[in-house]
Amino acid sequence: MGSGQLSVVLHAADSITRAGVTAALRSRPEIRLVEPERAETAVPHPVALVVLERLDAEAQQLIRRLQARNCPGIVLVTGDVAEADLLNVVSSGVSAVVRRAEATPEVLVRLVKATAAGEGALPPDLLGKLLSRVSRLQRNVLGPHGWTTAGMSDRETEVLRLIADGFETREIAEKLCYSQRTVKSILHDVTNRFGLRNRAHAVAFALREGLI
Repeated sequence: MGSGQLSVVLHAADSITRAGVTAALRSRPEIRLVEPERAETAVPHPVALVVLERLDAEAQQLIRRLQARNCPGIVLVTGDVAEADLLNVVSSGVSAVVRRAEATPEVLVRLVKATAAGEGALPPDLLGKLLSRVSRLQRNVLGPHGWTTAGMSDRETEVLRLIADGFETREIAEKLCYSQRTVKSILHDVTNRFGLRNRAHAVAFALREGLI
């Protein structure tokens, strides 16, 4: 792979689409196409470019399989995405979405670069719908139970914030008017839920995710 090249594995709904997208990207010096059967062993792992007519159940299964293979990012090109599918698409590892009518070679390269850099991109109207849906989820489902979209409750983030500030279990219990057993239980729940090793790992995770 040449210096500065980005590896991309293409998944297309049909052979005509595959041929067209392949021809468009092969002329781009910054892109290196990797065959699907070699994607899992390629170093570095390629960004997945998924080109579909519509986002049906089969397409969503493909996206979930790609996520399970530790794909570094997925660029989805499709006819449209229903508002009801947006959360599933984003939570399945899709970093960027573009409609087929807007998917020029320049746009595809820009989205692949953004995805490889850990960034994301959505059309403005889809971004608005996603934010609206997240807001409704927080207001109607998570909020009444004291949860946030990050999967932590307010009291869990407060305990981690105090740990990060250097307080011991006894001091945290006194500050929050909890028993020490409750504080330990809260920390145990967080470490188990997110697969963390200890309280230091839990604090590092919360800081990295912007939770505290």
